[in-house]
Amino acid sequence: MSDPTKADNELEPRLITETGLDQRLADIIEPVLVDLGYRLVRVRMLNQNGATMQIMAERNDGTMDVEGCEEVSMAVSPVLDVEDPIDREYHLEVSSPGIDRPMVRKSDFVRWQGHLLKCETSIMVGNRKRFRGKIVATDADGFTLERDQVSEDEEQNIVIPFTALADAKLILTDDLIRDALRADKLAKAEAANQNEAEDEE
Repeated sequence: MSDPTKADNELEPRLITETGLDQRLADIIEPVLVDLGYRLVRVRMLNQNGATMQIMAERNDGTMDVEGCEEVSMAVSPVLDVEDPIDREYHLEVSSPGIDRPMVRKSDFVRWQGHLLKCETSIMVGNRKRFRGKIVATDADGFTLERDQVSEDEEQNIVIPFTALADAKLILTDDLIRDALRADKLAKAEAANQNEAEDEE
């Protein structure tokens, strides 16, 4: 059993997935991304510029750059042309998840522990469905949120099961920007060291 807290676990399933047409698109796109060494974060059809298919993806180490977006776009386009899941013209947009990213895997919650999050659940958890606070702990079943706004009859900390999660996104803060830049720099340095080791073999 591989460690679900490792960001490089490319086979780690997403907790939050698409429905309807977006789900069909994800089923077509995800195997292509995995073959390239990327992970699908989210795919959505948006009604902007006529119609836009937005694919959010990242490398297994959590990084994404312009070259990576181009590589994904070039690999996905011919597959979409063959499958032809959209009955009208559309623009393809491939991007990184961004710093205030959607949280879709258990490893995201481990990786960004200590940062602010807003989330929604599909069922009531402690008489609520919407939450905002800092991720203070994560285990195999869920995560603990230290809420920044509670009423008198509520506990500060609440455990949210992963099975109840409907949507989750990091909140942009100075700390998050700093940590995201540090993580990106570290991942790039590790990739460079790996490339050097491969060149020496």
